[in-house]
Amino acid sequence: MGNIVEISDLADPALDVYERLTEAQLRNRREPEMGVFIAESAKVIRVALDGGYEPLSFLMDRRHIRGQGREFMDRCPDTPVYTGDGDVLEKLTGYPVNRGMLCAMRRPLPTDLERVCAAGTRRIAVLEGIVDAVNVGAIFRSAAALGVDGVLLSQTCCDPLNRRAVRVSMGTVLQVPWAYVEDWPGGGLARLRALGFRTAALALQEESLDIDDAVLSGAERLALVLGAEGDGLARRTIAGCDWTVRIPMRNGVDSLNVAAAGAVAFWQLRARP
Repeated sequence: MGNIVEISDLADPALDVYERLTEAQLRNRREPEMGVFIAESAKVIRVALDGGYEPLSFLMDRRHIRGQGREFMDRCPDTPVYTGDGDVLEKLTGYPVNRGMLCAMRRPLPTDLERVCAAGTRRIAVLEGIVDAVNVGAIFRSAAALGVDGVLLSQTCCDPLNRRAVRVSMGTVLQVPWAYVEDWPGGGLARLRALGFRTAALALQEESLDIDDAVLSGAERLALVLGAEGDGLARRTIAGCDWTVRIPMRNGVDSLNVAAAGAVAFWQLRARP
């Protein structure tokens, strides 16, 4: 039945990754090769394993040992499976583990803009200053569903491998290539331009193109730049992009949630054959 470990001591250091380590500690910026992220739910864990991510341990409600958790125990027979009743897991994590299982996984090593924008990449999303994990996760889910080939993030964005972002994305952050861009916006925009990308800033500007303008959909390589709700994109970023784009609104609504706006843009401006 695999390497099952009954939880007898909630203070066991082996369980730190599931509650006592902060997101920053899990990420381990000083030693990226030691970084960890948490996959939650059978669906997300399956996506991660199918993608070649390395499991370090499982935390599993006892009822799943002979249920849906068996699949993962068979796939990863040498990986420790910490288990207990639901109330024990809740005491450990501080919240109900509604989906019954978590998996601590080795974080992938960072990549860069050029690899995300490799040959064949036609549509990418660029996120600037988006700190809400739910929005980041939802954007990745839309990106995966609607044909966006990769995602770039400014250094001020929420970590896509934040536990909540991974969960909201339904594991798509593990499928869509992504990278942080240290020199955003100046250097990052220049690097995109050198790779043949046109850039479109989604912003509330009077002088802007409607999202259904043919010049946008006709771009061979296009980067859609999205900013945080409230402040939006920096003026410098908007000025550096080729176009400013707006989604026409009705009924006095001035804007959409950034994740919703991203989904509309991804669909409208998807790459055509």
